[in-house]
Amino acid sequence: MGIEGTFDGAMALAKDERVLSRTHFARHLAERGAVRDTQQAFDKYLAKGKSAFVPHRWAALSDAVHWIRGAGGIAVIAHPGRYDLKPMMREELLKEFRAFGGEAIEVVTGSHRPEEYSLWQREALAHGFLASRGADFHGLGESPYQPGTLPALHASLTPVWSKWAH
Repeated sequence: MGIEGTFDGAMALAKDERVLSRTHFARHLAERGAVRDTQQAFDKYLAKGKSAFVPHRWAALSDAVHWIRGAGGIAVIAHPGRYDLKPMMREELLKEFRAFGGEAIEVVTGSHRPEEYSLWQREALAHGFLASRGADFHGLGESPYQPGTLPALHASLTPVWSKWAH
């Protein structure tokens, strides 16, 4: 793209090549003034269909859940509303996730519209999932919501963090 040193700048921010992401490139481009902010970096270079976009390589759902559980974690589907699934496919995803050992879904998130919270509340209850909430916070000035500013989970839900108290 003609912006010299971008890879090295992104690597310096990531500090470890195993975690290098588009966000590191966006931050570097914003810091050096090549773009106004990280959002403009995505809009101009890093989003799907743009000149510097690299397609994601996603792990198989079964592998991801296995790795998370193997590391002692709780597998949670983050911001499920972003996947734009029709009801039948959504049902299949949730059943498959549960069968692989998935335990929770994110119900309240900055990636969902407020009117979607009740849909994901119903899905969590119907499938027996624990629930999480999060702002999808990536850094100051990079996220529409700050941590702790979104609504609490509905009282009918069991928060994923209830497992941590044991």
